[in-house]
Amino acid sequence: MPGAVELSGVGVRVVGRTLLADIDWRVEYGQHWVVLGPNGAGKTTLLSLAAAVRHPSQGTAVVLGQRLGRVDLRELRRRIGLVAASQRLVDEELLEEEGATAHTVVLTGHTGTSAPLWDRYGPAEHERAHRLLDDMGCKELGDRLFRVCSQGERARIRVARALMADPVILLLDEPFAGLDLPAREDLITAVEELAGTRPALTTVTVTHHLEEVPATTTHALLMRDTRVMAAGPVGDVLTSENLSECFGRALRIDHLDGRWSARALRGSGARSV
Repeated sequence: MPGAVELSGVGVRVVGRTLLADIDWRVEYGQHWVVLGPNGAGKTTLLSLAAAVRHPSQGTAVVLGQRLGRVDLRELRRRIGLVAASQRLVDEELLEEEGATAHTVVLTGHTGTSAPLWDRYGPAEHERAHRLLDDMGCKELGDRLFRVCSQGERARIRVARALMADPVILLLDEPFAGLDLPAREDLITAVEELAGTRPALTTVTVTHHLEEVPATTTHALLMRDTRVMAAGPVGDVLTSENLSECFGRALRIDHLDGRWSARALRGSGARSV
């Protein structure tokens, strides 16, 4: 049976620059992956393949059973939820100017449009938008103007919007970037609860920080210098040895109550491994 994401011998080159090299990666349905690595390792490029927004320069990429290059990407993307902290929602400024509420922003996820198409939203869609805001722990934000929501609130609203189309796979590209500690923990809790309420949902989260790895994570992939350094069950991959090699610094990794943390080891020779 095909996996949710299958990359085999994948490489990505742009204007002579290698962004990914010799990538082999398989994500099974229902798994929850975290992708970690230093800046420039290729994490976001990897996610762009899983999101069907980029084709590989070499190798084969199969997403939800469809080989990229042989499928209508627009149809495939309807089955994929993508939330990227580095990218605003399409025409998000327009939504702010028009006084869109959080509820309205979530509704636009049903049609995948930058502005609401009111004739396409019936009672069922309105109810689903309310329920998704509740699932993300921000039901009280439904009638609040999106433009006055905090960065943490917007992050959870964007995830609710991505879930509106009932995707098979949810991709989160640095969703915790710029959030303070309470907002980060609220979003992590919401992501963890998705694993319980939507057992069939596959998730991939890209982050720089071990402290942002949800406790429900099942698998981990480490990247360095455009290549996969390690991949597999989270407990096997997130070790002091692996992460020290990945980030080029001697690290101590701790695991407590399902959450992970890292700190640099001090002393001679601790800056690199």
